[in-house]
Amino acid sequence: MKISVNGQTRDVDVEPDMPLLWVLRDELGITGVKYGCGIAQCGACTVHVDGLAVRSCQLRVGDLDGEVTTIEGLGTPDALHAVQAAWIEHQVAQCGYCQSGQIMAAAALLDTNDNPSDDDIDAVMSANLCRCGTYPRIREAIKSAATSLRSV
Repeated sequence: MKISVNGQTRDVDVEPDMPLLWVLRDELGITGVKYGCGIAQCGACTVHVDGLAVRSCQLRVGDLDGEVTTIEGLGTPDALHAVQAAWIEHQVAQCGYCQSGQIMAAAALLDTNDNPSDDDIDAVMSANLCRCGTYPRIREAIKSAATSLRSV
């Protein structure tokens, strides 16, 4: 079957019920997307499908309908996405394991809300778990990225 990932059409020879997470990691070698819980509760596996944040551990590749974007495809070859740059500026990551999912969730939020309130951010981001507890820095990075995106 063919799937579109980060702007490229890729052929994969897998069963249609294989989770997208494993297709990305094991078949395509795209390892920025992480395995966390396997039950769509932690958010480490978050990717975009046509711009919407989805949990790739629970999306069967046979049910996929749209362009997949992973953390590797979020920015451009010449520039980080505003959320990625803000993550660095605000030193969000500690262990870093959840960060690709956090960044993908934040980018999807900013695609639909260019000026999110603390409550808006908390509502979306509380679904992505961070064991290190960097939620205050996550919130500040999202606000910074929103400002940056609005000024473009």
